[in-house]
Amino acid sequence: METPVEDFMREAIALARENIEAGGRPFGAVLVRDGRVVARGVNQVNRMKDPTAHAELLAIREASQILGSATLAGCVVYASGHPCPMCLAAMYLSGIEAAWFAYSNEEGEAYGLSTAPIYEQMAREPRERSLALRPLRPADEDGLYDEWERKRG
Repeated sequence: METPVEDFMREAIALARENIEAGGRPFGAVLVRDGRVVARGVNQVNRMKDPTAHAELLAIREASQILGSATLAGCVVYASGHPCPMCLAAMYLSGIEAAWFAYSNEEGEAYGLSTAPIYEQMAREPRERSLALRPLRPADEDGLYDEWERKRG
């Protein structure tokens, strides 16, 4: 007999398979809170022409709207594939307590699906990365955060 955890993972995998049939990539995600599915997502990067339209992120966005909160404490994500660094960061920032995945990066490598190169890139020193990140504040710019604090006040 399967556990509810396995049922949620089977649903994420089924979503991934349905996405393949629809011409998408093999990624599906189910976001659960208190043993109940709150949101689902499939990879829509090509369909939406959006590099951030990963299954996990779309499920997070939907759950936030449904629950009326950017904080998803108590939620768990079940993903067909190992979440990428962007999705893991979103899970962390939203307060998701755990994530499970069915297929590893190593299993995806033969199909060009591994996120290992992204992890390797992130592990390098910032100046060695292919994406340069540098501070730039115009000389006359100041007080943005003070202004925000006054408006929140």
